[in-house]
Amino acid sequence: MNNSELKKVIDILKKEVKKWKPPAVGEIAKNSQDPYRILISCLLSLRTKDRVTRDASMKLFSYADEPRLMLKLSTAKIRKAIYPVGFYRRKADTIKTISKTLIEKYDEIVPDDIDELLKLPGVGRKTANLVVTVAYKKPGICVDTHVHRIVNRWGYVKTKTPYETEMALREKLPRRYWIILNDLLVTFGQNLCRPVSPKCNICKIYKLCLFYKMHSRK
Repeated sequence: MNNSELKKVIDILKKEVKKWKPPAVGEIAKNSQDPYRILISCLLSLRTKDRVTRDASMKLFSYADEPRLMLKLSTAKIRKAIYPVGFYRRKADTIKTISKTLIEKYDEIVPDDIDELLKLPGVGRKTANLVVTVAYKKPGICVDTHVHRIVNRWGYVKTKTPYETEMALREKLPRRYWIILNDLLVTFGQNLCRPVSPKCNICKIYKLCLFYKMHSRK
């Protein structure tokens, strides 16, 4: 898939994803552009279904939605608020540590730089990129399992890990698509281009997809 074909795909996806519910973090961002809320929601979303992420985020933020307020909560209360997100015990500890770090080192302001975000405990490249793009509208490419899987299925890149995919996309992907790519492909990947048994028979971009071309020949 070349960039001309990619434009066609992106234009189609922009229309198609309107059928489905947006990713949890993207939905939370629509209601609040607060970087702290987005950062915490991103952490909660790891290894967690969107519905659970939404519910846990809203419940937690009803108690505390800024670092100083979060530190006043007991770890037990945070755990109870975010249960049953994946690794909720560890995440509760991480949320407390991050909140403390933001107060002590960043004047309670969530960094808008990927390298600075990566210094925070529990924050990896996926979360850092998502905070930068969603909260600050700055260039970044958030690559999760959906983005990694789909751009490889398309044949747009040929990589083995999400990190390799991010680096390849930074070299190849036009900047105008950087911020929107994650929301589009997460929604598309959750509902149609699934890891197992993708719904190629009803996909409107199958003609441009290397995965479909290879499997339709069998």
